[in-house]
Amino acid sequence: MKMNRIFIFIFCVLFSFYVFAENLTGRVIAIADGDTVTIIKNKHQTKIRLAEIDTPEKQQPHGKKSKQALSDFIFKKEVEVEVVTIDRYGRTVGKIFLGNLNINKEMVKAGHAWVYVKYAKDKTLFALEKNAKENQLGLWALPEGERIPPWQWRKNKRKSK
Repeated sequence: MKMNRIFIFIFCVLFSFYVFAENLTGRVIAIADGDTVTIIKNKHQTKIRLAEIDTPEKQQPHGKKSKQALSDFIFKKEVEVEVVTIDRYGRTVGKIFLGNLNINKEMVKAGHAWVYVKYAKDKTLFALEKNAKENQLGLWALPEGERIPPWQWRKNKRKSK
């Protein structure tokens, strides 16, 4: 019995390394919102959540514009995903590249996304966000009361239920 547990533990560690050690490539076939897409490769679909950024929810001001911006960047295009982790919803979390263009950074740079401070590791994202704020790009052009970070907006929605 103890050997089975050890085997399962070793298998899980090796499998998780295999999952995260490899990049994915595929064609973007769906844009759920400004930070979630679905790619397909060899008839296998994978839902991708963009790492280190968060965009307005669909019901929030600028939510539809963020989704459209992401669509304009990558819909129906071949992308590469640098896998970071798998989130609690089973989505692959990663950095999406269109050639050499880091789409996660482009979304922040254009003002369509916040840096998701809780998960951000790439410090260059903060400078991109600061520049977007200073130049009132994208969501930063909204009145201050309408610029609620999505993580705060979701928290407020949960409290009101």
